[in-house]
Amino acid sequence: MDRTNVIGEKVKALRTAKEISLEELADRTGLAMEQITRIEENIDIPSLAPLVKPARALGVRLGTFLDDQTDETGPVICRKGEADDTISFSNNSIDSRQHMHYHSLSRSKTDRHMEPFIIDIDANENYEFNLSAHEGEEFIMVLKGTLEINYGKFTYLLEEGDTIYYDSIVPHHVHSFEGQAARILAVIYTPI
Repeated sequence: MDRTNVIGEKVKALRTAKEISLEELADRTGLAMEQITRIEENIDIPSLAPLVKPARALGVRLGTFLDDQTDETGPVICRKGEADDTISFSNNSIDSRQHMHYHSLSRSKTDRHMEPFIIDIDANENYEFNLSAHEGEEFIMVLKGTLEINYGKFTYLLEEGDTIYYDSIVPHHVHSFEGQAARILAVIYTPI
């Protein structure tokens, strides 16, 4: 099941409940009003970095938009096949249609501080991208394929089994090497 269509509804519902105008949310996030409108109307689902900005501006965790479900206070187990629901993001949504498919590994854990995902990156011939930054940290392990990570002024290539851990406040972009398909485990921490 593709859960993409709920993100915009959650953003709009939270903004409305907190009585924040589109213009005010744009000011707080640094995103264009057009981009926020497109997110709320489920026209575009941005990559994680732009989605972190409205989460912080609205005072909620990133997971509130992505997948919060039941109230679970104990440990959460995600059995094989249970992470098949996907959230598909369009990176740099107004310009590009490069897709990544996120499989949440912690959907039923509320009040979490980390967002663990298995991410399938489709083969794509579009090599254009923009670096983005947000508060927090990221850990990535390559499960299949080769990953290219642009981090500040440096570029890193990671192959199957390699990992990287970095501060996401440094401008960065994660994508498959030379447009080939890849699969990664990513854990993203964003402070509230």
